[in-house]
Amino acid sequence: MAFENLSEKLTAAFKRLRGKGRLTPGDIKEAMREVRLALLEADVSYKVVKDFTKTVTERASGAEVLEALSPAQMVIKIVNEELCSLMGGENQKLNISSKTPSVVMLVGLQGAGKTTNGAKLAGYIRKQGKRPLLVACDIYRPAAIKQLETVGAQLDIPVFQMGQTNPVDIAKASIEHARKHGNDIVFLDTAGRLHIDETLMDELKAIKAAVDPAEILLVVDAMTGQDAVNAATAFDEALGITGVMLTKLDGDARGGAALSIRAATGKPIKFMGTGEKLDMIEPFHPDRMASRILGMGDVLTLIEKAEQSFDQKKAAEAAEKLLSNRFTLTDYLDQMNQLKGMGDLGDLAGMIPGMDAKALKGAKMDDRLMARQEAIILSMTKAERQNPAMLNSSRKKRIAAGSGTSVVDVNRLLKQYDAMQQMVKQLSGKNMKKLQKKMGRMGGGGGFPGLGGGFHF
Repeated sequence: MAFENLSEKLTAAFKRLRGKGRLTPGDIKEAMREVRLALLEADVSYKVVKDFTKTVTERASGAEVLEALSPAQMVIKIVNEELCSLMGGENQKLNISSKTPSVVMLVGLQGAGKTTNGAKLAGYIRKQGKRPLLVACDIYRPAAIKQLETVGAQLDIPVFQMGQTNPVDIAKASIEHARKHGNDIVFLDTAGRLHIDETLMDELKAIKAAVDPAEILLVVDAMTGQDAVNAATAFDEALGITGVMLTKLDGDARGGAALSIRAATGKPIKFMGTGEKLDMIEPFHPDRMASRILGMGDVLTLIEKAEQSFDQKKAAEAAEKLLSNRFTLTDYLDQMNQLKGMGDLGDLAGMIPGMDAKALKGAKMDDRLMARQEAIILSMTKAERQNPAMLNSSRKKRIAAGSGTSVVDVNRLLKQYDAMQQMVKQLSGKNMKKLQKKMGRMGGGGGFPGLGGGFHF
């Protein structure tokens, strides 16, 4: 995940501060030197780094910090606040016009992931109750129209295209099409180039003038570092972009673009692509990202992921069955399948305060193991799933043969199931109720499914 190296270096710098009972101006100067080097290595622009460290130093040198009982924590708090401010302060939502349909123009250089991430955004917006329409205005890149139709079909979102005709005419015709077919938001997938040129900008300006978009969202590749900032500045000067979507933040990007774009353009980062799957898109929350960079976790995003991945009704039923000792292997399989939607364990670990995300880097749900366990459970009779205690040696052999696994695999599954049951018994009574209440508060009412609302053990 982006920011991993930056997070490690900042954590190391602050760890040295935590060992001191009182901070001196020299301590702060040394810490800021480490912070400055960490930011520069993350490809943050020099001017942004210079202004950032100057502001933090001024605030951290105040008497209230130097005389505080825990000055190191005060310095970390200041850095957290300034990082949040640097990235925009708070999440900025997508601009939606009062007139229907609202138009979102997706612009950017070729290779930034505009087509795929535009479709992801349309899928995200549909979950908010909207009826999006994807429009193929890129008539130059080979297979661009076909790619948009493919991702649109995967997300079950309609795609409007007119082949290789004038992009301005396509954009105007798509608005009429949307009105006739009840689409209330239109996403225009415009053409990109390998570099910024006058022809590209003239075309984008013509489309803007023809459809009056409520949002001009620039899609930039976080992997390109300062080039992303340069592209953002050029597009903003030519078109007046309203926001940015960062892509490929799941890769080894150093993250400097996220920390520099807002300062360079004054325009907010609104969304970020976090993986290749079509549901891997998140609103960009500067405060949450600042916390993740400083190793403080991101519990709110973790809860939101859980709420999106888990069926709340089924989770409540599963929790009740667990508490009353009626949780069957069928329920176990259902919960396991929902857990797949949570994604990369390394990314999830980075959202949990105090968790070592690096230790779980690249860890994912074992799809092959889960497939074997699903085959084993589906090879059982309904009675066996309801009451695994009846599984004797001959039944296990039959199940193993029917699922293409071994008796060892069957026993391993049953052992995991029994272990979960035992843990629930230990959490029963007052302890479970306390945990449910605590989780419910963290989830803002939705909580954690499986314990009255998010994670299943």
